[in-house]
Amino acid sequence: MQTWITDFMEQFGYIGIFLMIALENIFPPIPSEVILPFGGFMTTYTTLTVPGVIAAATAGSVVGAIVLYGIGRLLSVERLGRIIDRWGGWLRVKPEDIDKANRTFQRYGVWAVFFGRMIPLVRSLISIPAGMAKMNVWLFVWLSVLGTLIWNTILISIGAALGESWGKVSEVIGMYAEVVYILIAAVIVVGAIRVWKRR
Repeated sequence: MQTWITDFMEQFGYIGIFLMIALENIFPPIPSEVILPFGGFMTTYTTLTVPGVIAAATAGSVVGAIVLYGIGRLLSVERLGRIIDRWGGWLRVKPEDIDKANRTFQRYGVWAVFFGRMIPLVRSLISIPAGMAKMNVWLFVWLSVLGTLIWNTILISIGAALGESWGKVSEVIGMYAEVVYILIAAVIVVGAIRVWKRR
């Protein structure tokens, strides 16, 4: 998949970056940790610029987020669960992924949209519970732009700085993702223990 993504981006430039990131938001298994650093690396040997790549990636991220937000507005948790049970294998999304995003949003509210943009996997799926909760669409877009802009700027700038070694970013992000997942799991366990003790 990585070769196909990078070939597509090289062929279509800003449009390719926009489309890849939009798809990455809708289909989370498409890795932003490949798209963004490689986009940064492309600025070292093409006419693409770092600000241009950041703008294209951010626009793609927000468009993808709005699509998922709209889906969330149309669905209930139960209905979405049934869809994922049936089609999740094809979409490469598991019911627990949706549950994780929903718990994150319910726990942290609107800030989950902002900070969730900087957490792998959650950054895409957080849009669905935001839509389900009927969050104000302009607030959702504003927070999505800010959070996405930070994430994109960091990864694209690192990719540009590393040059041909841009692939190392994926390894670092992979470790970062594992740490984040462990922290989220720890928070859930602590919360469950507190609820159990109160009861």
